[in-house]
Amino acid sequence: MSSRRSYELSYKGHIKATFTSQNNQQIIHQRLQEMVSVSSPHFVIFPFLAQGHTIPLIYLARILWQHHLPVTIFTTPTNSPLVRSTLQDAAICVVELAFPENIEGIPYGVENTDKLPSMSLFHQFANATKLMQPHFEKALEDLQPVGCIISDAFLGWTQDSAAKMGIPRIGFYGMSSFASTLSAVIAIERPHALTTSIDEPFSIPSFPKLSLTRNDFMPPFGDLEPKGPWVEFMIEQSTAMAKSYGVIVNSFYELEPAYTDYWNECIGPKAWCVGPFSAAKPPAILAKESEKPAWRLWLDEKLMSGEPVLYVAFGTQAEISQEQLLEIANGLEKSKANFLWVIRSKTLEILDGFEEKVKDRGIIVKEWVDQMEIIRHKSVQGFLSHCGWNSVTEAICAGVPILAMPMMAEQHLNARLMTEVVGVGLRIVPCNGSVRGFVKSEEVEKKVRALMEGTKGQEIRKKMKEVEEAACGAMKEGASSWKSLEQLIHGIRNYRKKQEKHFSQVIL
Repeated sequence: MSSRRSYELSYKGHIKATFTSQNNQQIIHQRLQEMVSVSSPHFVIFPFLAQGHTIPLIYLARILWQHHLPVTIFTTPTNSPLVRSTLQDAAICVVELAFPENIEGIPYGVENTDKLPSMSLFHQFANATKLMQPHFEKALEDLQPVGCIISDAFLGWTQDSAAKMGIPRIGFYGMSSFASTLSAVIAIERPHALTTSIDEPFSIPSFPKLSLTRNDFMPPFGDLEPKGPWVEFMIEQSTAMAKSYGVIVNSFYELEPAYTDYWNECIGPKAWCVGPFSAAKPPAILAKESEKPAWRLWLDEKLMSGEPVLYVAFGTQAEISQEQLLEIANGLEKSKANFLWVIRSKTLEILDGFEEKVKDRGIIVKEWVDQMEIIRHKSVQGFLSHCGWNSVTEAICAGVPILAMPMMAEQHLNARLMTEVVGVGLRIVPCNGSVRGFVKSEEVEKKVRALMEGTKGQEIRKKMKEVEEAACGAMKEGASSWKSLEQLIHGIRNYRKKQEKHFSQVIL
């Protein structure tokens, strides 16, 4: 009796096929080739469950789709409507995974950090996402072939899933190259080690023109010996990132070249600047006059009368004290500037009667709005902002200068970048001489007037228009961000080719 030869094809331990005839070998080999097709790699995107993390990756999905690539986004049922509505004109698949239930401290139905009762629950929420891993991996099996996973830096566990399935993972920090690089420098090179106070300036040897303080970094990361749950969490995510194929950055090379180069030469993994992502957001469809929201009609009126407007918004995560809100409101009132202030409803009680004081030149918007639609309105000539990176890039894409009032996370670094390095904004300074602290109404009034009326504001506005042109230009075919994305896609294709070669080997 003739001996039978046994063959096996392996998909990184994820899929194995055993067969005993040449015909079976050909059939299975063809199937595995289909699974690792390299012509148009399938990109899977998994944002962290927070508005500020999800929105830029939705824009990135559009960019990949515009490059004729198949794209799938993972999210949860509660977050799905935002994702689907933003992508309704694009052929992008949305996969919903159930968010874990019965997590201590997390109310039932809360699937986004914006809905947490307090940001002190962030760690419980972030760690809860790890329970989604088996469901994520099962969904990936159903989606094969997958060419690449792009996932938020806060979802470090997706690197384990990617490695298990032989798929390259690219991380997304959601920060500028400036902030990412300096955060790494602080942790690795410790240029602040000899300072004696959190507000003592120190220089960085690699960037001698730059002066920082420990207070520019979110506590406790500016401490001489940082420790605690936040530090442990970020070490875990950074370790996962170091194992990843690379990092994708919502920025463009011309904005911060020295910091991008330093990251790629001294830190890693490889970073690709393929933004700004918000440039991919299509212009809003103009509604009929009768269908426009009140705030849009108000902006239209200001444009018709030639009155510039200051847009005011501090994001959804920052917790601002009532005393600070009052100072901001008083400063806006004294400045005599026209302004549109988007504010969360739970903080409005302290501002009772304020709208009446500023009627005709100030409006408060309490509902959710499309920020890009506001910033792109031609009446808006300034943005009083917390300097979240999404807001910064949206302002850049609209050519609107920034009045920086940072509050948390890496926002103080973003403020430094915009006001001191790039020169497209002014900084509101706390009264205690630190970069953190209480801001008085007089400072708000002074800086609002300077931005909206003064010569300095005109200079900054001119500079921002130049940066806007560079940002939009970077996204065009053949320009820096376009080339960077093409290089990334080419790298993924080559990665899959190597995998295909590996998978097609026959083991006797």
